Amino acid sequence: MPWMKGKFPESMKNLDPRVRNKAVEIANALLEDGSEEGRAIAIATAQAKKWNEDHPLHEISSHSQQNRTTANYHVIPHDGKWAVKSEGQSDVRYIADTKDEAVKKAQVLATDHNNSAIIHRRDGTIESSHNYS
Repeated sequence: MPWMKGKFPESMKNLDPRVRNKAVEIANALLEDGSEEGRAIAIATAQAKKWNEDHPLHEISSHSQQNRTTANYHVIPHDGKWAVKSEGQSDVRYIADTKDEAVKKAQVLATDHNNSAIIHRRDGTIESSHNYS
């Protein structure tokens, strides 16, 4: 059962929202790979806490946010096609006819900038993520 922002395991309720969202993302990927639910929750929680320590949240001015190259890259549906967007940005960085093409572009960008490529389904839920940091 995939979890989402407002629907997550009870054991994650006391996590900081940023850590919880990352834990949900990781747990969903583990479940998709066939992990048992309890094990997926434990691993995801530990990994999300580690991720949070390694990737502190910094305040960024609006000017530097616009030129930011350290964001994760999301593959999302966009007007019948697929787009790659930088996390936190409204502008699309790349548009592709196929999801595979958009995923490849997101992986290249994420690799180049030591970030993550987060792949979404047509309904907007997270399908998988790949960390290149």
